[in-house]
Parts: sequence; structure tokens; C-alpha cells
Amino acid sequence: MRAQRASAAFTLIIPATPFGGGRAAARAQLTDALEHLRAAGLEVDGSVGVGDPISAVSDVWDPKRFDEIIVSTLPIRLSKWLNAGLPDRVQRLTGAPVTHVVSQPPKPAVQTVPPPAREKLGVMSPLSVMSWGGHKQP
Repeated sequence: MRAQRASAAFTLIIPATPFGGGRAAARAQLTDALEHLRAAGLEVDGSVGVGDPISAVSDVWDPKRFDEIIVSTLPIRLSKWLNAGLPDRVQRLTGAPVTHVVSQPPKPAVQTVPPPAREKLGVMSPLSVMSWGGHKQP
């Protein structure tokens, strides 16, 4: 992990993409991510950027403040930005070293329901079937 190699401070930028829920969803994701990263002992701040990740990086990038860029995307089968070559494009734009991290999408919660109640019939012995028939009603 980057923070284990040397002292590091991070700036997290979350693009407010329309297909990701827009600015409100990006703000909620940022708040949650900052909380988790700080709880892990990292020095981190962040902001919500414009919807296009290239523009979001461009708006914030300052080679005097940052040494490298870490780009996180979903796996290639799910990421339109990875399919568009985002890590390489960010590297060409900034000239900075870029590390690409593949994140897994959150798994939806599995809904479970208890099994239906069953009527308790008691325990049957192997010979109890012999009492099922042959009795005449009075």
C-alpha cells in the first residue's frame, strides 16, 4: 500500500457522473470514503469533481502539490472509463506516475426469509403404518 512506503497525504476526487447518481451520490460516496480512509489512519481530504474524470483530474492537478495519481475503476467488463483508457489518458495529461487500482462493485444485499412454519405431526415409528387401516367405524 502506498501509505506504508513513506509518509503520504491523499486527495480523493470523485467525479459526479450522471450514470453514477450525480452530485448527491458522489457527495455521499465521498463522505463515506473519507470516513473509512481516515479510520485506517490515512491523511486524506477530498472533493466532488465534474462528471468527466479527465476534467476532474485536470481541475485539481498541480505538479507542485502531488507526486503521483492513483486511479480507481471498476473491472474492465463494467467500466466505461477503463474501456476509454482512463489511466493512460490521465498519465498523458499530467505527466505524473499513475497507479491503476481495480475496485469491485458493491454486492447487493441478499434478501432472506425464514422457512414457512410446518405443522408438527409427531414422530412416526416404523410400525405405526399398521394402524392406518383395517379399523371399522362403529
